Amino acid sequence: MYKISLGVFCLVLVMIFGNVMDVTGSNDADEMCIPMGTILLEPPEGVEAKRPPVDFHHPTHFEFKCQTCHHKWVISEPIVGCSTTGCHDVAEAPKKPEKGAIDKELAAKYYKTAYHNLCIGCHKEMRIQNKALEMSGRVLKENLPNTGPTGCKQCHITEEE
Repeated sequence: MYKISLGVFCLVLVMIFGNVMDVTGSNDADEMCIPMGTILLEPPEGVEAKRPPVDFHHPTHFEFKCQTCHHKWVISEPIVGCSTTGCHDVAEAPKKPEKGAIDKELAAKYYKTAYHNLCIGCHKEMRIQNKALEMSGRVLKENLPNTGPTGCKQCHITEEE
């Protein structure tokens, strides 16, 4: 119910302020396209997938700021995906050197690390917050938010034939 109310509120704001381009500060020549359904998350081109791709339901995440996931997004520019050149475009996991640790910056650019750390990390943090609320003994007016999946098989769903 909360998500529906939030969605209706956002639509009213868009109608009040004109179109989405005006709200985001973009000019009329630019076009802001926000995926409203499911986005298929899969490895970059040329990488053989070991697990099935993930169906990411974008609207479920509209309660968060866009910058939570699109952490390098500048509001006046179009949003780009994670695998964009210069962001999380490394297609192979960095190898651990004989001495020392893996380069953390390079590891963060590995596409799998980006998804797993951001998605699973956020879901686990929400689970911790929900548990703390449950243990606090406070009477809650609303149900606790769904924390999202944290296991491989919950995201990488195999087709059973």
